[in-house]
Amino acid sequence: MGKIRIIGLGPGDYSLISQGALEVLQSNSRIFLRTEKHPIVDKLKETIQYTSLDYFYDKEENFENVYSKISEFIINLSKEGDLVYAVPGHPRVAERTVSIIESMAKEKGIEVETVASMSFVDAMFNYLAIDPADGFKLVDAFEVENSYIDTNTSMIITQIYDHFIASNIKLKLMEYYDYDQEVCIVNGAGVKNLESKKYVQLHELDRIENLFDYLTSLYIPKSSKNMYNTVHDLENIMKTLRSPSGCDWDKKQTHKSLKKYVIEEAYELCQAVDNDDIDEMIEELGDILLQVIFHCQIGQEEGYFDLKEVVNGICTKLIYRHPHVFNNADIDMATFEKTWEELKQQEKGESNITDGLKRIPKYLPALIKAEKIQHKAALVGFDWDEIEDVLKKIEEEYKELLDECKAGNIKYIKEELGDLLFSIVNLARFLKIDPEEALNCTNQKFVNRFEFMEQSAIDIDRNFEDMTLQEKDILWNKAKSNKL
Repeated sequence: MGKIRIIGLGPGDYSLISQGALEVLQSNSRIFLRTEKHPIVDKLKETIQYTSLDYFYDKEENFENVYSKISEFIINLSKEGDLVYAVPGHPRVAERTVSIIESMAKEKGIEVETVASMSFVDAMFNYLAIDPADGFKLVDAFEVENSYIDTNTSMIITQIYDHFIASNIKLKLMEYYDYDQEVCIVNGAGVKNLESKKYVQLHELDRIENLFDYLTSLYIPKSSKNMYNTVHDLENIMKTLRSPSGCDWDKKQTHKSLKKYVIEEAYELCQAVDNDDIDEMIEELGDILLQVIFHCQIGQEEGYFDLKEVVNGICTKLIYRHPHVFNNADIDMATFEKTWEELKQQEKGESNITDGLKRIPKYLPALIKAEKIQHKAALVGFDWDEIEDVLKKIEEEYKELLDECKAGNIKYIKEELGDLLFSIVNLARFLKIDPEEALNCTNQKFVNRFEFMEQSAIDIDRNFEDMTLQEKDILWNKAKSNKL
């Protein structure tokens, strides 16, 4: 098994490749270049023989496959003896194949040595006359979609080969920066006679007159404007509000004192959805997110949990409860709800169905809670077969309620009324109607009709309270005839 020497070729100018890297190249015969599209290669040809691996770029559909295939190729070649693998820049700066090769080599017991040269990042900061000590983030253009964009830190995006990539980068960045954010297109950093830079506004990035090739990178300075568009921003604001110099009201809140606000905000979101009001939905979703962050901040201060644990918990739960998506499990989607419930039971360590029924929150509105209880029972076969059976049960409970009313037994009147309501929820479930929503519709209908009655009384110069019940019934029927 041979040794793999991975060397950096520097940013492009021959003067910037390290002496160590040159010595390795000049003392070895088995040399492989990830790509020969690098300014230094023309001069290297005078003294070394090498094999270019550019053909992998033509064979594979995406860069991830290219990097994997090249890495496998190098590992397999090392079985035949020592070799040198050369990459542009510094081997440990934005060079995906190096990390893959090292990982594979470790598994197979293959020795790997890296020899550094100046990175293109060093060359960029030198060319732009910027001190990187203030912090920066390095992102591959092909990974920017899944990267965290921090507008408070400068950023370098590499491998902007063409206008198509530039356009995608622009669209992504405009989610975080203003359209007129200044950015710098840098070509050939570290290569004498090829270096160029052009400052443009972000929305101009992909214009046809801008030049892009394999030596193009983009520098985005730290934004001078606050763009609040990440959960991290909200976390920082909440930390400030809860800090010693923050808001007295926010500082005194606890998990218990915030309970009612979670419920209120959830109902306000439901109202926004019913109103089909997108702006209101955005606002109310923000209010709900605030509650999540608020509780996480308190949890972090008390040393019990933080947002990372909350996110990890929900991600783990979603993956566990969707084995057909994440683990290729064979699940009958016709019975998925039952499978979901079984997974929840396993997750919670519940040994019977009753444990699941008891798990339903006591604070849920009674109609919603009744529907959940019935649904869980139905999943294990405890349910009526036909809707006619449900209707008969409602009639039975109604008669029992009448009997208790006639007897004047307050205790049993309450019990039988509850039984009747429970049976009506069962009917709603069979009809696939949300009982809470149905009752709210009736509530609103009553309010609309009552408003009509009051306004009608005003129109005829009458005091609504002084009208007889018969007169009020007439107005009520008018409201009904007006489809209110």
